Amino acid sequence: MSVTLQRKALLLSYFTVGYNLLEGLVSVLAGVLARSTALLGFGLDSFVESLSGGIMVWRFRKQNWSSKLEEMKVEKKAIRLVAFTFFILGAYVLFESGRKLYLREAAEPSLFGIIIAIVSLIVMPVLFWMKYKTGKSLESRSLIADSKQTLACMLLSVALLVGLGLNYTFRLWWADPAAGILIAGYLLWEGYETWREEKLCQC
Repeated sequence: MSVTLQRKALLLSYFTVGYNLLEGLVSVLAGVLARSTALLGFGLDSFVESLSGGIMVWRFRKQNWSSKLEEMKVEKKAIRLVAFTFFILGAYVLFESGRKLYLREAAEPSLFGIIIAIVSLIVMPVLFWMKYKTGKSLESRSLIADSKQTLACMLLSVALLVGLGLNYTFRLWWADPAAGILIAGYLLWEGYETWREEKLCQC
């Protein structure tokens, strides 16, 4: 495994953790101030994404392995842990979206929330592509799976922007939870595919 690529993967993982922790804290604070469940949920989503990034830090921090078998065992475990983060995030988004639809709970209009979503939409596609390309070059299934977590975060940013934007301009309360249910389906499917890939991984 290329040491340079491994260091790049580690740096991208550190950035993922740092950015998502900051995004999560800001979103939760904005959600509390605006009384917006959409922003609170987005903040919690960011914390789950930082958890996935933390798994990658654990995966790539060690650069000298005693054997290829030891490295592949760690890779397989990392894939399984990333699958768990997909399931956690998917279940949470599905629960929150269903609850909002049932209670007819609108996302609070929040200009600050819209700005947070726009910043995320700028950062996340670049981060996804860099992690995906690095994962492909390293032939690391765990990093590729983690890049899909970042893609999911980008999709959640779209849902947040659509939900807050439509509610901010047209008061369409159902837009955010409806988009959330679609994204939850994507998350659970990716979790299943990642879990299945770990089972098929020959390590």
